[in-house]
Amino acid sequence: MSGAEEGDLIVRREGAAGVIRLNRPKALNAMTLEMSIGVDAALDQFEADPEVAVIILEGAGERGLCAGGDIRGLWESSRDGGDLGARFWRQEYVMNARIAKYPKPYVAFMDGLVMGGGVGLSGHASHRVVTDRTKLAMPEVGLGFFPDVGGTWLLSRSPGEIGTYFGLTGQTMNGPDAIHAKFADAVVPAAKWPELRDALTKVRQGVTAADVSKLIKGFATGETAGPVAAKEPAIDALFGFDRMEDIFAALRRDGSEFALATLKTLNEKSPRGMVVTLKLLRLARTASSLEECLVREYRAALEVFRSDDFREGVRAAVIDKDRNPTWSPSRIEDVTPDMLALYLAEIGAGELKFN
Repeated sequence: MSGAEEGDLIVRREGAAGVIRLNRPKALNAMTLEMSIGVDAALDQFEADPEVAVIILEGAGERGLCAGGDIRGLWESSRDGGDLGARFWRQEYVMNARIAKYPKPYVAFMDGLVMGGGVGLSGHASHRVVTDRTKLAMPEVGLGFFPDVGGTWLLSRSPGEIGTYFGLTGQTMNGPDAIHAKFADAVVPAAKWPELRDALTKVRQGVTAADVSKLIKGFATGETAGPVAAKEPAIDALFGFDRMEDIFAALRRDGSEFALATLKTLNEKSPRGMVVTLKLLRLARTASSLEECLVREYRAALEVFRSDDFREGVRAAVIDKDRNPTWSPSRIEDVTPDMLALYLAEIGAGELKFN
């Protein structure tokens, strides 16, 4: 075993594995800018190290891999007119694209809570392992935001309208549903992870992605669909529209218990956040690459950072915790094309670029 333990991030080699452990368990391993930079540095180190055959991403503690970005820090910077959003998301999104193309097998252990930025670190991995305890979600619309970190790319590639449903409602996926939604590859019971992890540290040099998949499969349950997958026909009928007004109308018309519960959930979200999310999801369907989606997400994220809705959403959920945001505008019908255009506009010299 070799490497360094550095506070919020532990980076070390264990046998043939380069281990990256998010180490803020009291904060549910929420990502800071410094942690993101540290993950990038670790990926550099492990890519260059011939002794490292496979990467393991994991979270410290029992509660989850990562519950997202350091939203309080972003809120404070937005409130104070700072630039943390631009710096944090630029670093994070470039890293997300890098993970998707990483030359060595990258195994993400998606146990417990996996949300927002945690999805960015794991959802683009070559090997995505969920467990019987996984609770995966992209709940950003409830913060006046949208599913970023390449979330629009992942959600737009879920079957049918499953991705539209998860992106707009922020509902939680269990492990099997994460596989059905194409956010994960295998369910491995949490109790079996230590044994699988040990096996990963003992793989031979030059191990292939197919070899690692075969190894993981030996520990997997074989589950591929959870409770939400069973609702796919209804979800496809209710969410197969390009305007939020039409989705709301379909839910009202349907009137089933599921439709009414979904309507209640959507009524709690930011109208502007939902309109932006739906537009980005539809644009992502015809995108040719993850990078194309990330460029679009970066433009939209900078507009979010300037918006009252983001500050209000974070205030209600994280700062004051009153769960009672006052959205602006308060109705879907009042989100104008001009408002939406601000989130899609090119930003010239400030555009996101990849190495």
